Amino acid sequence: MSVGDQSDMFERLKSLLPFGWFGDNNPVRDALLWGYAQALSWGFTLYLYAKAQTRIKTATDGWLDIIGLDFFGSGLIRYAGQLDASYRNRILINIFRERATRHGMDQVLFDLTGRHPLIIEPAKPDDCGCLGLTLGLGVAGPLGSTSCPYQAFVTAYRPAGNGAANWPGIATNWFGLSVTSGLLPATQLFPEVSDADIVAAIEATKPYGTTIWYRITN
Repeated sequence: MSVGDQSDMFERLKSLLPFGWFGDNNPVRDALLWGYAQALSWGFTLYLYAKAQTRIKTATDGWLDIIGLDFFGSGLIRYAGQLDASYRNRILINIFRERATRHGMDQVLFDLTGRHPLIIEPAKPDDCGCLGLTLGLGVAGPLGSTSCPYQAFVTAYRPAGNGAANWPGIATNWFGLSVTSGLLPATQLFPEVSDADIVAAIEATKPYGTTIWYRITN
């Protein structure tokens, strides 16, 4: 017997009856109380479930989706088939995520795509170097300029998806040459992270008053 189950509720109801009203063995009384105990046990289970939905770390099912919608709107929806634990971690990470910094932008793009972006600030010597120190003839590198303050060039990379691995394309020499062909769903050909998701991540982490020039590539 555990707290709140049918047997526990049954014993609690019996303890509330005045002493001496019924004998020790009364099947009619017990049958009636047993039915009430079942309803109370169900109500207690519902109470525990409702209580769990009030905290991010214990919320489940659609209530966790509502929490994500409340905090981030449509910017952090659950992936298809994503489990509660995985989606909960995404919510917690994004709530306490570092923002409005270079490191914050780098980290959010890495979490989104699995690849670190290339971030170059023209007015930052660490990125562009200085003549006679880190840049010289015959060495490739970005050209800096102090006339471009509060600006950055960001190269974001799309996720490296599996695509149609080990399947020949129609326009390839291997197609039809004793190789089994098949039709694949479109969801397997495109990654879950779109270019719009990458742009939204950049916009969410760029400092106010700055200009970000970005490009998205494979």
